Amino acid sequence: MSTTAPHHPWHDAGRPAAERVGLLLDAMSLEEKLAQLGSHWFDRRGAGEVVAPMQDTFGARRPDFATASRHGLGHLTRVLGTEPVPADEGRAKLACTQRELVAHHRLGLPAIAHEECLTGVTSYGATVYPTPLAWGAAFDPELVHQVGSAIGRDLRRLGVHQGLGPVLDVVRDYRWGRVEETVGEDPYAVATITTAYVRGMEEQGVVATLKHFVGYSASRGGRNHAPVSVGPRELADVLLPPFEMAVREGGARSVMNSYADLDGEPVAASASLLTGLLRDTWGFEGTVVSDYWAVAFLATAHGVAADAADAGARSLRAGMDVELPNTMCFGELAPLVRDGRLDEALVDRAVRRVLLQKAQLGLLDAPAADGTPPGGAPDDDPIDLDPPANRDLARRLAEESVVLLANPDGVLPLDARPGRSLRRVAVVGPSAADPGVLLGCYSYPIHVLPRHPELGMGVDVPSLLDALRAELTGVEVVHEPGCAVVDDDRSGFDAAVRAARDADVCVLTVGDRAGMFGRGTSGEGCDAADLRLPGVQHELVEAVLATGTPVVLVVVSGRPYALGAYTGRTAAVVQAFMPGEEGAGAVAGVLSGRVTPSGKLPVQVPRDPGGGPQTYLGAPLTRRLDRISNLDPSPAFPFGHGLSYTTFRYEDLTVAAGPVPTDGSFEVGVTVACTGERGGTEVVQLYLSDPVADVAQPVRRLAGYVRVPLAAGESRRVTFTVPADVTAYTGADLVRVVDPGTIGVQVGGSSEGDDVLRAQVELTGPRRRPGADRALRTTATVTDAP
Repeated sequence: MSTTAPHHPWHDAGRPAAERVGLLLDAMSLEEKLAQLGSHWFDRRGAGEVVAPMQDTFGARRPDFATASRHGLGHLTRVLGTEPVPADEGRAKLACTQRELVAHHRLGLPAIAHEECLTGVTSYGATVYPTPLAWGAAFDPELVHQVGSAIGRDLRRLGVHQGLGPVLDVVRDYRWGRVEETVGEDPYAVATITTAYVRGMEEQGVVATLKHFVGYSASRGGRNHAPVSVGPRELADVLLPPFEMAVREGGARSVMNSYADLDGEPVAASASLLTGLLRDTWGFEGTVVSDYWAVAFLATAHGVAADAADAGARSLRAGMDVELPNTMCFGELAPLVRDGRLDEALVDRAVRRVLLQKAQLGLLDAPAADGTPPGGAPDDDPIDLDPPANRDLARRLAEESVVLLANPDGVLPLDARPGRSLRRVAVVGPSAADPGVLLGCYSYPIHVLPRHPELGMGVDVPSLLDALRAELTGVEVVHEPGCAVVDDDRSGFDAAVRAARDADVCVLTVGDRAGMFGRGTSGEGCDAADLRLPGVQHELVEAVLATGTPVVLVVVSGRPYALGAYTGRTAAVVQAFMPGEEGAGAVAGVLSGRVTPSGKLPVQVPRDPGGGPQTYLGAPLTRRLDRISNLDPSPAFPFGHGLSYTTFRYEDLTVAAGPVPTDGSFEVGVTVACTGERGGTEVVQLYLSDPVADVAQPVRRLAGYVRVPLAAGESRRVTFTVPADVTAYTGADLVRVVDPGTIGVQVGGSSEGDDVLRAQVELTGPRRRPGADRALRTTATVTDAP
């Protein structure tokens, strides 16, 4: 069979992209146009193996590849992330599939290959980085930018053009299973950190895909795919800002819709969101791709379409460009176009966007003489997807993300307990010996490899127990699991209690194990009824605390769990949010003292497991008010909280000396000093408040932050430059405004705490309505202290 392909005018890279696309569109039949809006997935998983909602139901109805691609194809779905093959073999399989497309289709067009990339390339043997919630805890956009760049580089080497990430959803309910995939509960932190990741991927020539536009994380009751009832202000001021920044500053070239319906309107059929806001207001020029089967869900789940063709027409009209992971609904549109029920200009609109993206990726260029499609990776380039440089990035991010929540008696670090020698440490709990607890649900070992237990993890992932034994040389380390992450078996309690009672210190490890659709305690479709530790872990904690041995509680989880019952009773508490393949060393390094903790909470840690979990970003009525309710909504540990093995002092807070115009900016300065005996890194946090506004505003909201490394005794001056636009909010008329008046300023190492310094700044001048070009971020500079 010949693999050569003819040369067409649109292959001429010397022509402008728009001209090439126009020539190609003119040459296309209606069926060929519609094929560019579709996709194909080779997956053949059964009912118990799904990694996407309704995968078994919809997947059973897909045609084979030859049939699906007879008129061409827009996207290839997860060729590497479906079956575990070595990277070189997976790359070759993808390249072979592309050759078939180019050779067998008269227009000679390869497809855009996309893959998941939330915690690394979703391919066998690839580096597993910390989950996005750990990115949030690190508060280090520059390091996340490097991670995004490394992931993008690996995707391109495999021949993949588009990554399905990052997740820009802002946490609204900790019970939602996908909290681990988010960066946290503050829109400014989510925006700045995910935009850094987007820039890293896009700089490598890989299309970043923003997920999930928009409202997905605000589902009722924290249940996956539940309806969303947010008001227009919460949508505008909390949920949308990360997407706006990633489009305007990050250069993201793709957006994926949310499965949710907002006040009854499914996003996949929302012209006001997919076209009006995204394109007309923000100027987005890329492609909108459907979350898997989201177009079909308009008929099967939302009940707003009569059948597949109607669903496809509604979504196309709204602004959807590509249907993933298979062509179901867009493939039914030809009869609607031919009988006048759907304007072909809408088809052309979407096809033009897809083809322009292919032109950007080099996929409209001429194939090689042997039929090798453009935009692929060289077959003779050996690929190591987990090289030392990747692991070093994973280690650094993991170490920065570990949060020391409490250490009242100075039990930590374990290698420096004054006045006592450490002979025996009991490591108890279900998270100690299982390296899988360190990995998120979209990591390859959790996402794909459970069907292939003979392959193990595919990468080296030490357990926390192994890492602690390596750290605590000369110390006897004994282990008892006590119980599993989730079941009601208490038969191991007695052995765990004995081990703890006979030790100098007990490291008690609890938390989650990620999975999909109920096969874990965290992850997509693994929502929680309340925020009590899963299974009988809370009973194990109580049993071990009763021994009287000092207990260091280590929580490795994908969401914050209620820890109020243990505060004041544990010797120390450490939180890690699924820190990836290097996570065990990071946590053990913090426990031993080799690593000085610098992580801060990207989500609050609740006090109680029930009572309507809520985030810190609330108006005054979300706080405890005397004689209003018997329930105390205050957290066990607040947003931004995190301790160190050293101490920091904040002083000399300065703000603008005079009034600041509503179209201007103001500076906030503070000196931070390391006052302990060892150096450390402090995350300096700036919060703003608006005590008198048209509508109720958050008590405080993050408006800037910066990591400041300090040697013992060193001081540094931090200056935040805050555009007045950053104080804007959506007013009573549902238009964003900058008000004249008093703005509260707060700087410190947490959203709440004894080190917080406060001041005020006055904005003067007319009430402004900032436009689509409004300033989105505060800048921070760090200089020598005067």
